[in-house]
Amino acid sequence: MLEKKHEMIRKLAREFAEAELAPRAAEVDETGVYSDEALALIRKSKFHAVTIPRKYGGCGGDYRSAAIVMEEFSRKCANSATPLMPNSLSGAPLMYFGNEQQKQKYLRGMAEGTMTGAFGITEPGAGSDTAAIATTADKDGDYYILNGRKCFITNGPICDFITVFAKTDVNARGVSGISAFIVESGWEGFSRGKIEDKLGIRGSKTCDIIMENVRVPKENLLGREGDGFKICMATLDSGRITIASQGLGIAQGALDEAIKYTKERIQFGKPISKLQNTQFEIAEMSTKVECGRLLVYQAAWMKDMGQNITTKAAMAKYYCGDLCNDIAYRSLQLHGGYGFMKDYPIERMYRDARIVSIYEGTSEIQKVVIAGNILGK
Repeated sequence: MLEKKHEMIRKLAREFAEAELAPRAAEVDETGVYSDEALALIRKSKFHAVTIPRKYGGCGGDYRSAAIVMEEFSRKCANSATPLMPNSLSGAPLMYFGNEQQKQKYLRGMAEGTMTGAFGITEPGAGSDTAAIATTADKDGDYYILNGRKCFITNGPICDFITVFAKTDVNARGVSGISAFIVESGWEGFSRGKIEDKLGIRGSKTCDIIMENVRVPKENLLGREGDGFKICMATLDSGRITIASQGLGIAQGALDEAIKYTKERIQFGKPISKLQNTQFEIAEMSTKVECGRLLVYQAAWMKDMGQNITTKAAMAKYYCGDLCNDIAYRSLQLHGGYGFMKDYPIERMYRDARIVSIYEGTSEIQKVVIAGNILGK
């Protein structure tokens, strides 16, 4: 599934993560502030724009490359997911459904680092149930008037624009009346809620987005009216590969820490890595990580081959969401009391892992998707 170019990308991403991200990881977690210097370096290296076509300033790379970069970055600092989002939620709707004018303005802006995007589907009363969104978009001549509130928006505090999903037909049944819009943060009526104080990935800024009679020009409709759910699901399919890669990276990082610590920790006159229980734990953890890696790479390969990835992406996201939580837990346990202290990276990894089985579709929703595609809806 991987080619020589992918291993070259891994080498570059790993070297960058170890040199630039790892030394900053604890500070980012402590302060909740992602380093502008690190972000500038990521953008300069184009790691944030792997899948954006060259025509719009990106690398024109494939999804296997993007998955590898996300894995290697998350292995050292899960906060690195934020600057990589143009490869996922904020960039995918434009790549798949944007017209040439929209791509030249917003997609190029993200690739060149002059604009930051966001993705707005979740609301206080609508999480897993997309049909329950209450945000509305009323046609008014050459504009749509948007009203509503989106919550838990990654990049919300810093975004220059956000893809907003709203109902253009409130009388339509289910999700058929949902449309997607590109909404700029500088427009009148657009505001942000407080920055959330989160358990993990604290350097990734999150807040509510409030829209009060925001006038969105009709040229900022993404796709056609009623395409919103289709756009959302296509975006989440590819986005789940990204998040699965993040979970895989956290799991590998936690495993790395367990291996390092157990070789150094002396008990009963020898390193605890010599104890059979430790060896069995490491063996099982390593096997599970490799299983996750194969699922992620297979889903990314299928995406690159133009195959339907809905089921495989859900499997990868579900498995790696549970995987990183399990591996982080086991690694912390092998650290004993030291794992509970902030002096050791595993404490941060343990907290960062928790979100992977929640955002971009909970593990429970992934199981619904998987079962629905296997058994029939």
